[in-house]
Amino acid sequence: MAESPTRYEQAKALKPAAFRRLLGVRPETFTAMLQALREREGRKRKSGRPSKLPLEEQLLLTLEFWRDYPTLFSLAHRYGVHEATAGRTVERIETALLESRQFRLPGKKRLLEAGVEFEVVVVDVSETPVERPKKAALVLQRQAQASHAQGAGRR
Repeated sequence: MAESPTRYEQAKALKPAAFRRLLGVRPETFTAMLQALREREGRKRKSGRPSKLPLEEQLLLTLEFWRDYPTLFSLAHRYGVHEATAGRTVERIETALLESRQFRLPGKKRLLEAGVEFEVVVVDVSETPVERPKKAALVLQRQAQASHAQGAGRR
């Protein structure tokens, strides 16, 4: 029986545009992230209990979490691990990528120095009550009166 391809193999087979749509990063960025994680793994002193997921799958899980913000329960189900394991994996991968200092956004001062102009779009999403047509209001009023009249006659 042929073994089904892993999530990483499936993602790797995608075209670059589809890969980016799925995970939110380019394949080159994914490879750089994976390399940073492998370097960190190589520097570890104590190995501890090995993860059920390979490093590629752990990175995929984290990127899917960042991309879509599904519940950790649903992610855990997809990857065949416990919910707590999925949460720890996301935290561990986030920390490792931040510590590598390769994947940080520039700070506020650096952005201001660069003279980048930001465009802000404000969208009003306030709720307004639904207005019922007068005809519908009259029908509802008649129904209410009829039900009260029927209830009074039963006594």
